[in-house]
Amino acid sequence: MKFSFTLLNAMLTMAFATSTFAQEPSWPLSLSEAQALARERNYDLKLARIAIDSAKANVLIAGAAPNPSLTLATNSINTTNGGGSGHLWNRSIDSIARIDQLIERGGKRELRQENAQTLMQAVQSDVVDTERQLGLIVAQAYIDLKAAQEKRAATLETSRLMESMLAAAQLRKSAGDVAGSEVERVRVDALRSQNDVESAKSELAIARRTLALILGLTERMDSLEAVDPWAELIRPEPLSESRFKGIIAQRPDVRAAMARVDAADAGNRLAHSLRTRDVSVGMQYEHFPQPGDALHGNGSSVGFSVQVPLFTNYYYKGEILAAQAARTAAEQSLLQARAIADNEIRLAWSTLSSAAERVRRNRDELLLSAEKAANAAEFAYKNGAVGIMDVLDARRTLRATRLDALAAQVEFSKALAAWQAATAITQESR
Repeated sequence: MKFSFTLLNAMLTMAFATSTFAQEPSWPLSLSEAQALARERNYDLKLARIAIDSAKANVLIAGAAPNPSLTLATNSINTTNGGGSGHLWNRSIDSIARIDQLIERGGKRELRQENAQTLMQAVQSDVVDTERQLGLIVAQAYIDLKAAQEKRAATLETSRLMESMLAAAQLRKSAGDVAGSEVERVRVDALRSQNDVESAKSELAIARRTLALILGLTERMDSLEAVDPWAELIRPEPLSESRFKGIIAQRPDVRAAMARVDAADAGNRLAHSLRTRDVSVGMQYEHFPQPGDALHGNGSSVGFSVQVPLFTNYYYKGEILAAQAARTAAEQSLLQARAIADNEIRLAWSTLSSAAERVRRNRDELLLSAEKAANAAEFAYKNGAVGIMDVLDARRTLRATRLDALAAQVEFSKALAAWQAATAITQESR
């Protein structure tokens, strides 16, 4: 007895599609749109940008000159007669108005400004690097979403096929063409395929929520849909040594580390400048009328003062040692940043080259062979040449091969995103 697999598969496909997709909302999203949303709404990036405002405030603080101080005082007030009689201005009360101004020497203000400016540049590079890393995270989450979508589609297709095989086996059993044990074997695989569908749905929900959280789209957690095609298969050319070093020097994480070395150098020079004595100058006006002032004057006088610190007990050795340690730490951080960038670029190139070869082998060899084997087994089964177990084995192999091919494509796409992020030259870096 011959049975029409095509007709039954079409009927099951329509029924399954109606029940599964009819009420499921979706919000199509391209990778470029996802990247734009992340730059606008991602929480970590917003916090990183706030650090720029703080750095700008520190630049203003560093450039501020010391404020003068005003002192108003009265001395020598006679508690018995209040300084005499008559107008208050003519009483024997010593009144003083004084202004003091600290004059910084040794270029302290300029060094503070240099330190703050370079630290602000470091923070700006940190923000650019945060954007770079965020772009990679978004790309990886987007790829996971697309993979989850395709895995669910693949499991749905397999489940529909197994349902059609089960229906066909039951018809052949009714006709006495196959044993009941074979029908039960098909039923087991059909039930397993339904479990695979549920697992794929769960993975899709997780992928959607992960991407939505990264993008700050909590209101779209259950409806995101990746619509971009898979990245085209490429094999990157090795970078020349000069190009390689140029990329490392211009990466924002390395530039941030370089700026912090400059800031530490300015901080070290600022610590040494503390040994240059600052001078505090003062000017005062004093009014102290005395008897007979009507003949000899009005009792007013002016005075000037200069105050210089004496480094008799402490010569700022601790500040200088701390600044030197900070500069050494900044230099080590720069070496570490360069090493990390070097390793990241080399590893990204190696991973991408290997992943590209796996995609090619899965797509051009393994998957084609598995599809041919499955089709041949189904044709032979329809014509009574093989048993149901041969068909099931061929189908299992095809399903596993498809999932392997999907995993290889995901690995390649992520490796390509990592390569692009590792070698990206941003506008800030130029």
